Amino acid sequence: MSLRPLAATTLAIALVASAAQAQDAAPSPVAITVDLDTPGPTINRNIFGQFAEHLGTGIYGGVWVGADSPIPNVRGIRTDVVQALRAIKAPNIRWPGGCFADEYHWRDGIGPAENRVARLNASWGNVIEPNSFGTHEFMDFADQVGAEVFLSVNVGSGTVQEAADWLEYLTADQPTTLAQERAANGHPEPYKIKYLGLGNENWGCGGAMSADHYVEEMKQYAHYSRNLNPAQTGPDAMQRVAVGWDSGNEDYTETVMQAWKDKVWSWDIEGVSLHGYTIPNSWEAKGPSVGFGEDEYAKAIKATLKMEGWVTAQTAIMDRYDPDKKVALYVDEWGLWADPTPGSNPGFLQQQNTMRDAVIAALNLNIFMRHADRVQVANIAQMVNVLQAMILTDGPRMVLTPTYHVYDLYVPFQDATLVPVSLDEGIYAFGDIQLPRTDAVAARDKDGAVWLSLVNVDPNKPLTLTLRLPGATAGAEGRLLTAPAVDSHNSFDTPDAVRPVAFAGRVTGGQLVFDLPPRSVAVVKVR
Repeated sequence: MSLRPLAATTLAIALVASAAQAQDAAPSPVAITVDLDTPGPTINRNIFGQFAEHLGTGIYGGVWVGADSPIPNVRGIRTDVVQALRAIKAPNIRWPGGCFADEYHWRDGIGPAENRVARLNASWGNVIEPNSFGTHEFMDFADQVGAEVFLSVNVGSGTVQEAADWLEYLTADQPTTLAQERAANGHPEPYKIKYLGLGNENWGCGGAMSADHYVEEMKQYAHYSRNLNPAQTGPDAMQRVAVGWDSGNEDYTETVMQAWKDKVWSWDIEGVSLHGYTIPNSWEAKGPSVGFGEDEYAKAIKATLKMEGWVTAQTAIMDRYDPDKKVALYVDEWGLWADPTPGSNPGFLQQQNTMRDAVIAALNLNIFMRHADRVQVANIAQMVNVLQAMILTDGPRMVLTPTYHVYDLYVPFQDATLVPVSLDEGIYAFGDIQLPRTDAVAARDKDGAVWLSLVNVDPNKPLTLTLRLPGATAGAEGRLLTAPAVDSHNSFDTPDAVRPVAFAGRVTGGQLVFDLPPRSVAVVKVR
């Protein structure tokens, strides 16, 4: 492939198959072109958002241990978890759900501990919800992490007045009764609420509402759930997020966007959600989270690539009503959903996290970045101990998952400028399943450096990345995540079985060469 001189701003990158496995026929080369002449939209750092629901041990044990716990904590919040989330610059945290949000009543979780209301968590596991971790505890947690707050109000079993009161309690700076109650509970200054979800999955666990019925409810919540914090104006104004579709169900998005286009002055929204999970097999039998082989790996990759179609289809609906892209797409629940860990409470949605999860995380994040003109926020499900988690805990022990390490690798893409990439992905085949063999995204950071993400989907064959820069000896460096098998994972006994390693190119004949092992994710800075 003929490449332009170094002074030009278009980099041509050729990916060719490694000859490491001489017994196999070399696959066709994959050519990637990175066009620096045509910068794209900014990659909103909030697509790397987190999600913490009152589900299983996601909160109790995972985040909250109580101030009297021997586990190191600050005001009851685990220090190790906070430090881990700060390290990946977690930009926002969605709370209290999920399905739990539409049965959550905020007054149950404020005031002295002895006055908190214990309820049955009917959504997840039928266990007691003590409400020890409530509004003030969550706001403290988000502040310790340095993350924006993404609050979901109760549209399913709550009332408009309840939601309005919660926002006044949180954000009023005038001495209203609710603001004084907040001060008496330890926080005189108003809180900042960046994102407000107007319900959750109201087509299902949030009340089984028709799209038309939800829209009529949503308009009232959008109007009366007022943010009264005077500091939140302009770019800092609270963003209201309506419920959109679940995977292939388009009715909600269509109805919400039609209503938005015809709206009157008294209500508005700034976002519409999309929920889409990676289900390797079926909802009834999703498949194991560990101990699987290449068949389950290939099925899961095929399932996760549906996200590209879901985002594209929802964007097309939104574009018809909003060609100026004033309303953002929030993929505020996504991730791999496998069968629960054997022996665990099935309502706790506990599963292991493997190298397969890491590849799936990278592929989804790349999809969101490629659609950065519409996708502004995304929240993986979930943050700790639930589904495709960043972090697993067991008493005082904590382990970082392969998915966490992908988020760590991808920190340079936060608020970077997308650069167009074109490529012939090649084919990875297993049985009758045929998938793209590789994936790539490029971006410029605020200092002008070019970053590349490359994913080798093939679990068997390595690739060699060749970056031609004629007449140049520029270097490149980064990190790479891979593992011996698709189901390799970190445990409390072997917490570093899957972890990033330094990854540098070698300059050969005017080109940079990177050897990518099978089932790997690499992020490289090109100087």
